[in-house]
Amino acid sequence: MSENKRMGLVLIEAFADWEYGLLAASAVAWFGCSLTVLTPGAGIVTSMAGARIAGEAALEGAKAESYDALALIGSDRWEQGAATPADDLARDVLERGGTVGAICGGTVALARSGLLEGRTHTSNGRKWLREAAGSYAGAEHYRDTPAAVRDGPVVTAPGTAPATFAIAMLEAMLPGRAEQVGQMRAMMAAEHAAAG
Repeated sequence: MSENKRMGLVLIEAFADWEYGLLAASAVAWFGCSLTVLTPGAGIVTSMAGARIAGEAALEGAKAESYDALALIGSDRWEQGAATPADDLARDVLERGGTVGAICGGTVALARSGLLEGRTHTSNGRKWLREAAGSYAGAEHYRDTPAAVRDGPVVTAPGTAPATFAIAMLEAMLPGRAEQVGQMRAMMAAEHAAAG
């Protein structure tokens, strides 16, 4: 894997606006990664808030060798089986030694494709994930936690945890940058410590 990490950001219709910003911006601006937005058909997708983002590449036919990391951003459409090409792409990125992360509804794709088997993971709730993904391999490794969970190269998070999702993804993608990722963690945590 190259030092200039390449991340694919998977957005589908009705994606959650708050779930990708910290990861995408910090990966590019602070850590020098490159980012490609992957959407179905390389089309325009509309967020929950109505923001429209054009895909730079089609999710269908995307090649794992183009990415060191893949992030599946939440949407209620994952529960409807949307963007199933993400299942194979995530598997292929992992098989190449890359990092795969999913937040909120994106965790459904990982569960559905068997990528959570044998891995500690989280989502929007144990019952929610079982209802959304059906019976899935690895359900016994679910952890009910408000923060992201990292198990090796796989990162999962509930939709309410975009900061810890971003940090866990960066830790997995950039093991040689632990000090800088730690500084980012401290910066993000300061907001919540001050509110207490």
